[in-house]
Amino acid sequence: MTPIAPRTHFAGNIAGRPYLNLSLVVSMYRAVGKDLRREMHGDIIGSIPADLEIPIIPFSPVAVVRMVLPGMIRARRYAGRRRSDLAGFLAATPQWCVDLRARIGQTHTLVDLFALWEETLYPTFAHACNLLRSVTMRFTDESNRLRLRLARQAGEGGAFRLMSHLNHHAADLASLMPVLSLSRVARGEISRQAYIDAYGHRGPHELELSAPGADEEAGWLDWLLADSDQSLVEAEARVAQQQAAWEVVWASFEADHPRQAPSVRRRLRSLAEAAQQREAVRSELTRITRTVRRFFLRAGEVTGAGEALFFLSLGEMAAVLRGDRSSLEKVPVRSALYEAYCSLPPTPSVIIGPFDPFRWADDPNRRSDLLDARAPRVTPGDTIRGFPGAAGRVEGLVRCIDRVEEGGQVRAGEILVTTTTNVGWTPLFPRTAAVVTDVGAPLSHAAIVAREMGIPAVVGCGDATMRLKTGDRVRVDGSAGTVERIGPGAGWV
Repeated sequence: MTPIAPRTHFAGNIAGRPYLNLSLVVSMYRAVGKDLRREMHGDIIGSIPADLEIPIIPFSPVAVVRMVLPGMIRARRYAGRRRSDLAGFLAATPQWCVDLRARIGQTHTLVDLFALWEETLYPTFAHACNLLRSVTMRFTDESNRLRLRLARQAGEGGAFRLMSHLNHHAADLASLMPVLSLSRVARGEISRQAYIDAYGHRGPHELELSAPGADEEAGWLDWLLADSDQSLVEAEARVAQQQAAWEVVWASFEADHPRQAPSVRRRLRSLAEAAQQREAVRSELTRITRTVRRFFLRAGEVTGAGEALFFLSLGEMAAVLRGDRSSLEKVPVRSALYEAYCSLPPTPSVIIGPFDPFRWADDPNRRSDLLDARAPRVTPGDTIRGFPGAAGRVEGLVRCIDRVEEGGQVRAGEILVTTTTNVGWTPLFPRTAAVVTDVGAPLSHAAIVAREMGIPAVVGCGDATMRLKTGDRVRVDGSAGTVERIGPGAGWV
C-alpha cells in the first residue's frame, strides 16, 4: 500500500512499524491533569524508558476539550449502538464473504464493480473497522481499570499474573484457535475443509492486501500439520499447565482478599469476554480484508491495471473504476519508494527530533530502540528492556528470524527473537522456551498467546533483533520485562 510520510500524521506506519505522536498524546493528557504513562502506558504506547523526557506541546485544557471531546462522544455513541450488532456480525460474516467472492468473480464491467464496491463491500468493511474500534475500546478500558485496581491490592506482579489467562474465563480466543484446532484436524475430530473455512483467512500477511493469503496457496494446511506435529501436543499441554498455574495464583488471591474476590472474579470474566470479542471481530475483519483483496484482483483484471491497484488509496481505486486513471501515473514512484522502505531494518520505537530513515539505516552504530536527537548516543549494555509480556524466567539459546517463513529453523527449546508476531506465528510458539519481540505491548499478539500457553515473553524491546544473534545465550525474565545476554552459545545456524 502507499507508504506514509513520517512526521505528518498522528499515527501510521514507517517501514512496516507503527508509530504514534507521543508528544501530542502526552500533551493532551497532561492538559487535563492525566498521566498517560501511569494510566495507559502498557496498552497504548508500549515500552518507553521511564526517565525519557517526552517533549510537551502546550495545549490548554480548553483546546483539548474542543479537539477531543466531540470525537470521543461520537465514538462512544457508535460503540454503544454497534455492540448490539456484534453477535449478528460474527455469525453472518463468514457466509457473507463466501457469497460476495462469488459475486466478485461474476462481475465483468466497471459500472457493476463500482456499484459492488460503493454499495456493498466498502460499507461492510468500514462497519467492521468501526466495530473493531468499539470492542477494542471496551477491552482496553476494562483492562486498564482492572490492572490499576489489582495493582493496589496485589502489587504489579500479582495483577500481571491474575490477568494472564483470559482463555480460562471465556470462549476460545481467535488468535489461539488456529493452532489448537490443528490438533483436532490431526485427530480427525474436524474435517480439513472445516478448518480451512474457519481459519483459511488467517496468516502472517493477512492484513496486507498485496500479499497472497494462505487460502491461495495449495498445500498450506499440509505444511502446517507436518511442521507442527509435535507442537500440537505441546500447545494443548501448555494451555492446560497455564490453567493449573492460574488456579494456584487465584487461590492465593482469594485467601488474601476474600471480600474482594467475587467482584474481581466477575471483572476478570467481563475482561475475558471483551478479549474474546476483540479477537473474534479482528478475525472477521481479516476475513473481509481478504475479500477486499479478491475485489482488487478482479478490478485489476477488468481495468487492465493489474496489481498496480495495490499502490492506490481506496478512493483512487474507486476513481479508476469510474474511469479516471490519472492516479495510475503515480504507481512507479510509489512502487520504488515502497521497495526502498521494505529494505529498511526495523526503525526505532521512539524517535525524537528529525529522522531520515535511510541515513539512519546506513549508520553501522545505529540504535533501533531509541533515537533522541537531543542527547548524545549511549552504548547499550547487556540487558535489553521491554514490557513484561508473559511471566516466567528461562535461560536458553536465541533463534533470531525475520519472517515466519523461516520458522522451520526454530528448534525445540530455543528462544524466539523477532520484530513482531501475528496469528501466523502462533504455530511456532509451542516449541519455544520464550518469545522476545522488538514491537509490542501487553495486549499484543505475542504477549496474549504467550500468556495463554505459559511461555515467558518480553515484548516491545525496541532493538532485540539488532543486539541478539542466533546462538547467543540469554536469560529471559518475562515478569521483569528484561532479556540479559549472558554469553555466546553454540553459534549454530
